[in-house]
Amino acid sequence: MTASDDVKQPERPKLLEVMGPGLITGASDDDPSGIATYSQVGAQFGFGLGWALVVTYPLMVAIQEISARIGRVTGLGIAGNLRKYYPAWLLNVMMALLVLANVINIGADLGAMGAALKLLIGGPSLLYVVGFALVSVLLEVFVRYARYVSVLKYLTLSLLAYVATVFVVGTPWLQVLHDIVLPPMSFNKDYILAIAAVLGTTISPYLFFWQAQEEVEDEQEKPLKQPLIDAPDQAQGELFRIRIDTVVGMALSNTVALFIVITTAATLHAHGVTDIQTSAQAAEALRPIAGPFAFVLFATGIIGTGLLAMPVLAGSAAYALGEAMGWQVGLAKKARRAPAFYGAIALAGLIGAVMNFSPIDPIKALFWSAVINGVVAVPVMAIMMLMTHRRDIMGEFVLSWPLRTLGWLATAAMAATAIALGVTSFL
Repeated sequence: MTASDDVKQPERPKLLEVMGPGLITGASDDDPSGIATYSQVGAQFGFGLGWALVVTYPLMVAIQEISARIGRVTGLGIAGNLRKYYPAWLLNVMMALLVLANVINIGADLGAMGAALKLLIGGPSLLYVVGFALVSVLLEVFVRYARYVSVLKYLTLSLLAYVATVFVVGTPWLQVLHDIVLPPMSFNKDYILAIAAVLGTTISPYLFFWQAQEEVEDEQEKPLKQPLIDAPDQAQGELFRIRIDTVVGMALSNTVALFIVITTAATLHAHGVTDIQTSAQAAEALRPIAGPFAFVLFATGIIGTGLLAMPVLAGSAAYALGEAMGWQVGLAKKARRAPAFYGAIALAGLIGAVMNFSPIDPIKALFWSAVINGVVAVPVMAIMMLMTHRRDIMGEFVLSWPLRTLGWLATAAMAATAIALGVTSFL
């Protein structure tokens, strides 16, 4: 184990002071598109796939901590390091796929948020789509960075809706525990596709880019902080903070995802409702089965998580594109200092909103977004792992073998997922 992995700290800050990029990243992973995936898995397979969210937790923690370390150590995001150390064609291909997947995801999330608000109060869902897009873009462009991060932290409370829902619907906890510990395994096509969907939804490239870049933002926003490669004396406290932030943030993400699976399994699957395509459809299906309170909690959570995920999706695309193009980037910068960066954020939100007025099927678009994310994740993760082996990039902060092992296991799991998707598509 290297000195960089000795993360003991004599004076430990309060938990709320430690939480930041990891908390927001983890919470944004449970966006409306993710809710749709987890709802579909619970409705179709009951509690039998809950184990996947337990198994993916340490892998998710590892890859997100590695992402954060890249940003904090080098002072550059993932795209910035790709631009500096790797061929231009590789950077361009990955950025194009990432931006495409993010924009499609934004469109699907906006549609789900509009549909959820229509369920709650009636009215035109497309008008709500436009409103949500405008609010998200305006906040991201014009609200001061430190205050905006505080807003995002508070939005993570929206995930408590799914914690509350699981206790409202009457959950058979002994059966849940049994199926997680001794899952009813299957090798049929639908089961394998469901596992691939859970992995692809849980471990997504936009999360890597966002958390790495937010570490860069945090370092640049505070005058006393420097990239760890230039200020190794800051490493002890910073690496401790990153680890706690990531461990707690990913625990929140996977716990909420598991609770969504449990909720829909205990209600929809138990009553024979197995075909769920969208998060709003899951909320509507809950109303006659679990009652109006569970329905309201679930639908409200869709809106809250969408408002949290929108800036992460648009921001990660703009960060990656901006670093690749050599633009000024950063939410801490005024709009006039980084016009291209903020223009990319606004354009991503606009295109996502327009998608909902087009004949594009949002379900098919979301499927292709998941496929692209799954494909892009593998080379991005592999390159991240190679980056963290290189002393010319990481200096003395190359990974120790435990974190390196978990990182490569996560990469192998995503590669297996991509292969499974490819094989099953031809069966």
